[in-house]
Amino acid sequence: MSNVIVFDFGGTKIKHGLVNASGNIITASTYKTETNDLDRFLNHLFSTVRTYQTSYDIRGIAISMPGYIDVHTGYSERAGAITALDGKNIKQLLEKEVSLPVETENDGNCAALAERNTGNAQGCESFICMTIGTGIGGCIYLNGDIYRGSRLRAGEYGMMITHLASDYKKNMHQTAGFSNLVKDYKTYKQTNEEVEGADIFEDALTDPHVKKMIDSWIEHISRGIFNLCVTLNPEKILIGGGVSAQPYLIQEINRQLKEYHYWHEFEIPVVPCKYQNDAGMLGAFYHFKKMQAVKN
Repeated sequence: MSNVIVFDFGGTKIKHGLVNASGNIITASTYKTETNDLDRFLNHLFSTVRTYQTSYDIRGIAISMPGYIDVHTGYSERAGAITALDGKNIKQLLEKEVSLPVETENDGNCAALAERNTGNAQGCESFICMTIGTGIGGCIYLNGDIYRGSRLRAGEYGMMITHLASDYKKNMHQTAGFSNLVKDYKTYKQTNEEVEGADIFEDALTDPHVKKMIDSWIEHISRGIFNLCVTLNPEKILIGGGVSAQPYLIQEINRQLKEYHYWHEFEIPVVPCKYQNDAGMLGAFYHFKKMQAVKN
């Protein structure tokens, strides 16, 4: 199989790259997500695909994206923060434009597929993958396969209510999404400049207020993890997304979990995804291979 163009649609950035037949990412880049304007979103997408086509032999296109995704048809009833794709079929739109086979899958499921195939979930029959990005993505890998739910909505951890301290009940997207930490940090620093996760964690080493801010944010993540563990009793929890590269995140999650009553009865390894920020793209590639094998 020749090269596959892979995309990971995020609410802030579109990650894209090329994966060869051996499953290695041989080139990768990003551009800013156009979340609301479909025409602009598609124009940038089509242009990126054509750029790859001019330099490489392309077998197809694999897409990881948020929302409720029908992997057989490509239809997305909702696409998370990318409202331009709500009720749209990116698979059909792309196949019509570039005449290449396209496969789509939910981003949390893609991260789980990458980890199950060659990452930190190898050998696990039941595990949970939680991806931390603009919002919270997830996958329930149960008894050897992805559990999708009756209406393709399983694994939407971001919808779990984790904050009841005010009249407005907040879900994990709003409390545990990395964008929430960035917003609070920028407010504290009184800046509108772009902020990277590494900058916040580094600042926490010398600023107690920033450390407290991070710990409070992690509380919402830990609460969600605890609830998932006592509900599904998986073998392992994997944390993905770019911020999972920060060792303190995983250390603090595990520390906080030990403070929960009964955690000792349900305790399992909570570890970062091997592929961190690349898990979505690699998982999309594995999904593409599986779907094409079935069709051919």
